[in-house]
Amino acid sequence: MAEIVNLRRARKDKARQQRESEADANRRRFGRTKAEKAADKDAEDRARRDIDGKKIDRD
Repeated sequence: MAEIVNLRRARKDKARQQRESEADANRRRFGRTKAEKAADKDAEDRARRDIDGKKIDRD
């Protein structure tokens, strides 16, 4: 026989799971120290300068 499912409980569990996954994404996105942010920005700037230096001007 099929298991009886409380739809209210299932809806709340689904919403809770969604909030938890959003919170986890926010922790990964915003949960960095100032030093980590600065290091990432420096690496990004360095990579951009490296790519810009290798561009060919077609004048």
